[in-house]
Amino acid sequence: QDKGTKMTEFWLISAPGEKTCQQTWEKLHAATTKHNNLSTNSKFNIPDLKVGTLDVLVGLSDELAKLDAFVESVVKKVAQYMADVLEDSKDKVQENLLANGAILLKSILSLLEQQWQHKFYFSCLDTVPFLFIFKGVNQIDNDLKARASAYNNLKGNLQNLERKNAGSLLTRSLADIVKKEDFVLDSEYLVTLLVIVPKLNYNDWVKQYETLAEMVVPRSSNVLFEDQDSYLCNVTLFRKAVDDFKHKAREYKFMVRDFQYNEEEMKADKEEMNRLSTDKKKQFGPLVRWLKVNFSEAFIAWIHVKALRVFVESVLRYGLPVNFQAMLLQPNKKTMKKLREVLYDLYKHLDSSAAAIIDATMDIPGLNLSQQEYYPYVYYKIDCNLLEFK
Repeated sequence: QDKGTKMTEFWLISAPGEKTCQQTWEKLHAATTKHNNLSTNSKFNIPDLKVGTLDVLVGLSDELAKLDAFVESVVKKVAQYMADVLEDSKDKVQENLLANGAILLKSILSLLEQQWQHKFYFSCLDTVPFLFIFKGVNQIDNDLKARASAYNNLKGNLQNLERKNAGSLLTRSLADIVKKEDFVLDSEYLVTLLVIVPKLNYNDWVKQYETLAEMVVPRSSNVLFEDQDSYLCNVTLFRKAVDDFKHKAREYKFMVRDFQYNEEEMKADKEEMNRLSTDKKKQFGPLVRWLKVNFSEAFIAWIHVKALRVFVESVLRYGLPVNFQAMLLQPNKKTMKKLREVLYDLYKHLDSSAAAIIDATMDIPGLNLSQQEYYPYVYYKIDCNLLEFK
């Protein structure tokens, strides 16, 4: 297959068993492959679950629709947060979650085969698997909120500090630029100012600074740092001349920065930055591992909810005894419309009213719980495009 013809979207459908369920499967497979491989198909085996009363099934159908939406939202949140945490390496999101395409198809099927045996899942169709899934996914959701909040806090504080150390000389922190020897300190009469001088006006500065006010110390100015547009210069003068100096400097577009040299404060800032940076690095690995594990857990739960929905809807639609074949299709992107037509031709006999509604998106009570389109066969979409980050 060309890259890009397959969508990371799956259609989980079921149709009643004909003479045998195998025959249902073969018929679908033949119909979709004779037209140019419209989809990649696999059997989707659901164990025979004990069926309760019709009332129970209708109630479960409603509850499962809500559970499906909730679990999908958590799967998306974990995937999205993985992308946020990986920042510059968004291309690594896929390999940290699930690979797409064929590998994902195999993953979905194999994780069902591995998990159906789980004694907590699906020994029978009652509220046990439902509550078990809800509790597990709800726990992931709550843990994600707590972990994301702590990590985002740390990241935010670090970004604020980094922002202070970036930007233009007019606004950025100067703590990592200036040194003790750039200042006259502990003098009753003298003070050192820091001045931002636009590069275009630097010659004026050299000529003028000693005469901008009385009592400027001659030859006391040096360039301490430069960015694209400006120089950072120091100048020493008598304290009582500071106001005059600032006022005059402004006329020449020389900006005096409000800055007190305080070694303790500067050291504390630097230490805080190092501490936050170290903390972030320490938390990054365990957080990514947690996201991988819990994405997988949430995704497995989601596929099981889909399986339960297919079972319940199939029994409600096709009746008892339980006799249907569930199938997982991965449609080809370019031929989805054709695939829909082929499926419709195969299964339109299941529903006499289907002809009237095939193209309408109407609300059909009890069948449109998840705002999905209605088809004469049981149909659920598993949309894995939520894992694709550009």
